[in-house]
Amino acid sequence: MTTSAPSIVLLDAVAALGARLTGRVLLRDDLPGDGPTAAQSVAAHSTLIEHDPAVVVLAESEADVVEAVRLAAAHDLPVRVHATGHGAAWPVTDGVVVGTQGLAGVEIDPATRVARVGAGTRWQAVIDAAAVHGLAPITGSSTHVGVVGYTLGGGIGPLVRSHGLTTDRVRGARVVLADGTVVETDAEHEPELFWALRGGKGGLGVVTRLDLELVELSSLYAGSLTFDTPHVEDAFRGWARWTATAPDDVSTSAVILALPDLPFVPEPLRGRTVLTVRFAYAGDAHEGALRAAPLRALAPVLTDALGEIPTTAVATIHADPEDASPSWVSGAGLREVDESFVDRFLAEYGPGSDSPFVAAELRHLGGAAARDVDGGSAAGGRTAGFLLSLVGVDPPRVPDMVANAQALAAWSAPWAASETNANFLSGPWTEETLERAWSPETSSRLRSVRARYDPAGRFPLGA
Repeated sequence: MTTSAPSIVLLDAVAALGARLTGRVLLRDDLPGDGPTAAQSVAAHSTLIEHDPAVVVLAESEADVVEAVRLAAAHDLPVRVHATGHGAAWPVTDGVVVGTQGLAGVEIDPATRVARVGAGTRWQAVIDAAAVHGLAPITGSSTHVGVVGYTLGGGIGPLVRSHGLTTDRVRGARVVLADGTVVETDAEHEPELFWALRGGKGGLGVVTRLDLELVELSSLYAGSLTFDTPHVEDAFRGWARWTATAPDDVSTSAVILALPDLPFVPEPLRGRTVLTVRFAYAGDAHEGALRAAPLRALAPVLTDALGEIPTTAVATIHADPEDASPSWVSGAGLREVDESFVDRFLAEYGPGSDSPFVAAELRHLGGAAARDVDGGSAAGGRTAGFLLSLVGVDPPRVPDMVANAQALAAWSAPWAASETNANFLSGPWTEETLERAWSPETSSRLRSVRARYDPAGRFPLGA
């Protein structure tokens, strides 16, 4: 996609818009002396992706979002949303990007156990605010990620088997629609929009607020077990067998990490290919240790980081990096895994494989994740028993990553689930890519809802 200079009419409209905003508006070629450029202000978390939109509106209020959407409608421009940049899957080089960083904020109602969350809020802020009241959100593995974008895609986190998807906890939302109107939606008001927002990912409007149900929880028995290179195969095979009878109140994943010999990697792990089993149990430490015992016995453990932690430390389970990096991500849903799958997985990503990925992870799903909420939701991936995700950070090997992910789609077909969660799709998104995220019935219903609420396609979901 090529960029072009804004028209004189648009320049005049942007100038007029700036006078009405609480926040700021930036054009592609602006050189603000006291802040970032338009592109810098909406930089993606992956440095492989460089946005260059025509107009950026850094909103400080919902009224600013309304003005931005109305500007786009008047000039037939697409609108995209940026909070933290984690969900970016391709470069944005046109239209209007609404930055919601200025709409961050959390209000906790301990009586109803609901968190009212602003569009620019990161998970850690919600976790910290809820913990004061002995409550916790059902969050993702990284608490540095934005709440809204993650939740709209469904949300598969460390407690997915015991507590379900994050979107299952959405109780309401406030949305700026394509014509600039603002609606409140929940199970009783605008129910089709509410259904679509719970897992439909986007293409519906700009969500300025989410209301999330919290759970009574102050601590977890959680963390990780790491097995050294000689024990990767035995531990991974043992974990895969263990999942067949794993209790629903335990959520785990197993990730093969090909760690570089660099200073940011902890000393015991530098330059090694290891297996890390991540574990979370929302109960007391004694019961958690009993549930973890079979995993501790899989093979000699290199590092044991399992124990009781406060909910405010939930990010330590996966220990996802927070700094921007040249990351490339892909995923696939699997119905099940068996010995034949394990053979191929180890051959592709285990020690000695020359995998282009730093991490190849299998998350165990099922349990509460497989059960839809009352009234239904658009969340994809419930038919999967496992979610496979791949992460690479070496820019010269991106072509190898793309080729490997394409090959994965072919060789994993015998185990493939009918759906892969939208948050784990590699970009750029096309109609064919998006068809993998939902069932045909859900995809059809989502298209109908999007056509109703965004008939002009103001909020494109794909590239």
